Amino acid sequence: MTTTALVRIQPEADIEIKSYHAKSLKLLDYATKRTITTTNDLQVATDDLSIIANLKKSLEGKRREYVKPLQEYVKEVNDSFKILAQPIEQAEQITKTKMSACFAEQDRIHREQEGINQKRMEAAEAEMRLMGELSESVNLVEVSEEAPKKIHTDMGTVGQRDNWHWEVVDFAIVPDGYKVIDSAMLTMIAKKHHDQKPIPGVRFYCEKIIAVTAKKES
Repeated sequence: MTTTALVRIQPEADIEIKSYHAKSLKLLDYATKRTITTTNDLQVATDDLSIIANLKKSLEGKRREYVKPLQEYVKEVNDSFKILAQPIEQAEQITKTKMSACFAEQDRIHREQEGINQKRMEAAEAEMRLMGELSESVNLVEVSEEAPKKIHTDMGTVGQRDNWHWEVVDFAIVPDGYKVIDSAMLTMIAKKHHDQKPIPGVRFYCEKIIAVTAKKES
């Protein structure tokens, strides 16, 4: 690990941040007490919103100064542990894959053996109905045990459990209640095409918001 940047704490004690906070309190007081009814009021409010926008940028910049070393340190720690954990993750996956294959093979053999005996018994029953007797005894194969549900040892237990998944095979016939609206796509269409790209069942509308473009403080 190479992070050597000084990690700072207690931003509330930072003189620069304290000055930003003091300005913020004054602006909050102005905002609470003000009334806006005239063009002059709008101009004064515009100035305050510009100051607020710059204060927000300044505070965000200070926040990033404080968290960047921590984020870099956390990233380096996570990256290091990810590398260190790779062998054990691979060992776990390989072992689980081989155990799953063994369980599946044992179940396959068991099913096939039962299937063979079932067919032989059905054939014997058919011969009995037709001939009234069997020409020879039914030779059933020995059926091995099913794959165990759990393996117990002195060190632990490993078992199989169901893990169901899903996939859409025909979206057209999926009930409406299970069709999820793609909100990200609709938002993109609203921003790009406004209400000029109609979509059945969807209304595109506009809400006015106050946008502030503040001049950088000199």
